[in-house]
Amino acid sequence: MSRIQNAFTNKKAFIAFLTAGDPDFETSVKNFKAVIEAGADLIEVGIPFSDPIAEGPVIQEADIRALSSGMTTDKVFDLVAELRKESEVPIVLMTYANPVYHYGSERFFEKAAAAGADGIIIPDCPFEERHEFDEVAAAHGIDFISMIAPTSEDRIKTIASQARGFIYVVSSLGVTGVRSEIKTDLASILGLIKEAADTPAAIGFGISTPAQAEKMSKLADGVIVGSAMVRIVAEHGSEAPAKLAEYVKGMKAVL
Repeated sequence: MSRIQNAFTNKKAFIAFLTAGDPDFETSVKNFKAVIEAGADLIEVGIPFSDPIAEGPVIQEADIRALSSGMTTDKVFDLVAELRKESEVPIVLMTYANPVYHYGSERFFEKAAAAGADGIIIPDCPFEERHEFDEVAAAHGIDFISMIAPTSEDRIKTIASQARGFIYVVSSLGVTGVRSEIKTDLASILGLIKEAADTPAAIGFGISTPAQAEKMSKLADGVIVGSAMVRIVAEHGSEAPAKLAEYVKGMKAVL
């Protein structure tokens, strides 16, 4: 059983996203470790990028802070390797097509695998073009995580049937960010996914409160939280590790 599969075994998975290098490398490592120790079942490591088109202002600002502190793709791999020394929690990289192309796909996935990454999410890679990354990622043992959005419609079953690792279900149209209410008919989307595949499905985009997490966990196999956690980093600075741990424990308690 892979580390990603294990994250969903006999439980609802809490998936935590943070931007690597925010606000700097050393603090970022402490933040990720605090989240892992608090019980996150899987972590998403955001590779800072200057044009993150799927991200709202909270994560955009985190990317700017990380890049300003000197964060690079190589340092992201160093961060993953540092986390892997102490934990077997599954680690999924979140990035965009351009950084992978620029780095070189073969070299990127070779180094990601060597560091200990388990999967990758590329939001601006359409399902029909995934082969440009999927094949080389698979060759290095890395799952290319499929995303299903409310606009996927007739393609939902097709995407789900070919998914590996887990399926990232986008809760709402638009960019990442905290939402007071999620109105998408996620039950129908999850129903179609389950008809087509046994791959776990987790809901992300907009989840920030325990009440939202509990509601979404009744539909899906896991919940993904990003902007709310990145905001804690921005607001609490050196005290962020303790605040993040407290937040994760609160979210885990309702799953």
